[in-house]
Amino acid sequence: MERNVYDSDHDAFRDACSAFVEAEVLPHYDQWERDGIVSRDVWKRAGVQGLLCMDVAQEYGGGGAADWRFNAVLNEVLGASAVPGLAMALHNDVVVPYFTSMGTPEQKQRWLPGMTTGETITAIAMTEPGTGSDLAALRTTAVDDGDAWVLNGSKTFTSNGHLADVVVVAAKTDPTAGHAGVSLLVVERGMPGFERGRNLDKLGMKSQDTAELHFTDVRVPKANLLGEAGQGFYAMMDKLAQERLVVAIGGLAHAWAVLEQTKAYCHQREAFGRPIGTFQINRHRMAEMHTELTIAQVFLDRCLELHVEHKLDAVTAAMAKYRISDLQGEVIDACLQLHGGYGFMEEYGIARAYRDARAQRIYAGTNEIMKEIIGKSLGF
Repeated sequence: MERNVYDSDHDAFRDACSAFVEAEVLPHYDQWERDGIVSRDVWKRAGVQGLLCMDVAQEYGGGGAADWRFNAVLNEVLGASAVPGLAMALHNDVVVPYFTSMGTPEQKQRWLPGMTTGETITAIAMTEPGTGSDLAALRTTAVDDGDAWVLNGSKTFTSNGHLADVVVVAAKTDPTAGHAGVSLLVVERGMPGFERGRNLDKLGMKSQDTAELHFTDVRVPKANLLGEAGQGFYAMMDKLAQERLVVAIGGLAHAWAVLEQTKAYCHQREAFGRPIGTFQINRHRMAEMHTELTIAQVFLDRCLELHVEHKLDAVTAAMAKYRISDLQGEVIDACLQLHGGYGFMEEYGIARAYRDARAQRIYAGTNEIMKEIIGKSLGF
């Protein structure tokens, strides 16, 4: 079905993104999966190609694009290419916006240029062992000590945890103030007391370095506070709608790509003397998946339009994240089944797609939390 959300400039940018992935990502991706981390060089090459911080002001080295749809195009290309280990969406659309919206002019000049070139890779550390999605229950603390905050605590499930040069850390600066006691501190590589734990061994997304982070009496300069003390929780809530939209965009593009690959397989693979796609049960299942993805695409494109207009609300973003990540899992599971025994073999990409997609229903807020957000909006 024809989509009207993009124009010819976006189409040209899509071609550039696809060429970058084809030349700089796919030839190395299997090695990155074995290594458990992508190379720093690919980040620098992405910076040279203008694929980092497209919406950051040109005075800081960014692309200066006011149209967030360019970010969406890149996320679709990365999703369709099935390379979740290259966490450019996390960098561009989750972490960097904290600096552009909350940073002082000095902070922006200090950090944003490196973020646009790929020399400064970012991460955000919210989740703690035992707290999960409950961000108000953080136990990491930062105590005011004159010219610095003294940071103590641990974080887990931190994407880009080993690659990151700067990490936005959510910490309690006032343990008695509940939500209003959470602040955001920028911890930099090499700060004494900042240690990275093991690279976590995950079910999927093997090339995405995901780490435990530990902070022991880390002195974080007052100049590294993002925004005002006590405003961190509200800033995180404000940014979550875009993060959830990003998850939905990448997830739907991934599901479409897997369905296209499965259609090709069903044309080629034969059983009982004919292509397996010609059997009614298989043909109907593909018809169902194509229909469900088309319906989801219409809704997601509308969400994208709303976001560009600064009108996407938290409830609608939760709907997109929950339903599309669920649908992504349903489609990829069905596609694996259509591959039969070959779908269970590592040499077929469907096996990795199945593993990688599972995290979509967990990060950026579990789908159960999404349903809670939606349910409360209905008055329950």
